[in-house]
Amino acid sequence: MTVRRVGFVGLGHLGYYLASSLVRAGHEVTVHDLDRAAARDLPERGARWADSPRAVAAASDSVFTCLPSPRVIDSVATGADGIFAGLAGRSTPGTWIDMSTNDQAETLRLGKIAAERGIQMLESPVTGGVHKAAEGDITVLVGGDAAIVATHRDLLEAMGNPVLHIGPLGSAAVIKVITNMLAFIHLVAAGEALMLAKRGGLDLRVAFEAIKHSSGNSFVHETESQVILNGSYDIGFTMDLALKDLGFAMEFGRRFEVPLDLAALTHQTFVRARAAYGGEAWSSAVVRLLEDALSTDLRAPGFPARLR
Repeated sequence: MTVRRVGFVGLGHLGYYLASSLVRAGHEVTVHDLDRAAARDLPERGARWADSPRAVAAASDSVFTCLPSPRVIDSVATGADGIFAGLAGRSTPGTWIDMSTNDQAETLRLGKIAAERGIQMLESPVTGGVHKAAEGDITVLVGGDAAIVATHRDLLEAMGNPVLHIGPLGSAAVIKVITNMLAFIHLVAAGEALMLAKRGGLDLRVAFEAIKHSSGNSFVHETESQVILNGSYDIGFTMDLALKDLGFAMEFGRRFEVPLDLAALTHQTFVRARAAYGGEAWSSAVVRLLEDALSTDLRAPGFPARLR
């Protein structure tokens, strides 16, 4: 294995585990987050702390980001103390790889700025959940030039499997929003299915298994239904993030002239859930709307508070 100088900015619920995989793979990793405590045990495991995104980039040949919004992504990339300032002007181009879920137009705009400064760029949003990132087994969706993807595949594969090259820059942004849109629709549907089972007098443990082994199964049911039945709702993904991604989906629907009836209804359901429980509530708590409306909880013994 070739040891690489790698940076990682954004150590939230997902980013910490992605950066951790790079450390575990033996690379020289430099990290930064607005909250130094977000690094947790990474410095003890060999990662270096830097006080700014620019300092991360100055110490790295490739810099990954995992950030919560287009505004934050733009600031971390293009700000005076940002990644571009630390990567620009090198004889061998540095590379920025954004693992955030971002708008396609923003990704393309930032890609153009990066190219003007002699910086390579890939987008590589991930899908599968925080527990998959913790295992180093999350799906990585990559957009960008095939040659750049090839030279960074070892880093991407250290964080996830499979690594799927979707197409040119901007293409991964579209498929990531599509996958999240489907997940949120499935989540609302799973809540309704479990409530039918509960009000129909079924044992929810048995109902969970029956759905899991049926034509009605989904990845969301296998994962998020467990933390719903536990009552923790802790999927490591917030209402605010869900609404950001659903907003991207609705924008794509307008841009590509595709009616999104189910996505629109799901979007409004999440708007109501955020109003009821707050933007920092876990996205799986959208199911609480139905539980509260019917004064019926969806608890069952034997399910974990967090996925492993």
